[in-house]
Amino acid sequence: MSAVTGDWRAEVPAVAARLAQAKRVAVITGAGMSADSGLPTYRGIGGLYNDIEVEQNMPIEDILHAYTLARNPALTWKYIAQIGRACRGAGPNDGHRVLAGWDNRFETWVITQNVDGFHRQAGSRNVIEMHGNLSRCYCCACRAAFSDEALDLEVLPPRCAQCDGLVRPDVVLFGEMLPEVALSNYEREIVRGFDVLLAIGTTAGFPYIAEPMLRARRAGAVTVEINPDQTVLSNAVTHRLAGRARDVLLALDAALAEV
Repeated sequence: MSAVTGDWRAEVPAVAARLAQAKRVAVITGAGMSADSGLPTYRGIGGLYNDIEVEQNMPIEDILHAYTLARNPALTWKYIAQIGRACRGAGPNDGHRVLAGWDNRFETWVITQNVDGFHRQAGSRNVIEMHGNLSRCYCCACRAAFSDEALDLEVLPPRCAQCDGLVRPDVVLFGEMLPEVALSNYEREIVRGFDVLLAIGTTAGFPYIAEPMLRARRAGAVTVEINPDQTVLSNAVTHRLAGRARDVLLALDAALAEV
């Protein structure tokens, strides 16, 4: 069972002490990591929509699906553009910066389901973006690469300046497989093992997120959940800190500096 108290701050010294002894740390982040950047915790491509019906009475999972992009790219791009505007209007928060600073203390690997790119912007060096990055786009026909800022999103869907092919974001839509490079890097680092694994702001609903945490716990590693909400990991980790990602990470960093 996890060590849970009424106040997550009571767990901070114990977790900081284990971090102080660690050589390799894995941090698995979800939408809650970017909540303090002003991005809602969402479904869709890493966020923004919660249990809503949108255009044509289609759930967001259908609109942001590979099938819809192929059949009605303007509709998919309408909502991708909304997500992109939200990301461009925000940036890394103090929690992202804490994790970037940990690179100087131990080998830190950030495995994120978010597509906002905030971990890289904050300075984290070892980042595996499991669902891609919304700022990167490419042509489905000639594979030319584009920055999202280089696209004219006034006319949707955007077309390739080189061959007039359909341009899409370099993210994992519903119905698509995880990118091979990201998945390979993730599996390689999981096999190498970690002393401490933290799941931050994620429901851990995907097996590839939950299973490594559960296996690590069974193998004797320290596992930590940072999330104000209960998840599938809540009763299985060694430490649960039921607070917001930014608040808990700032407290952990301050305690770590005193160890």
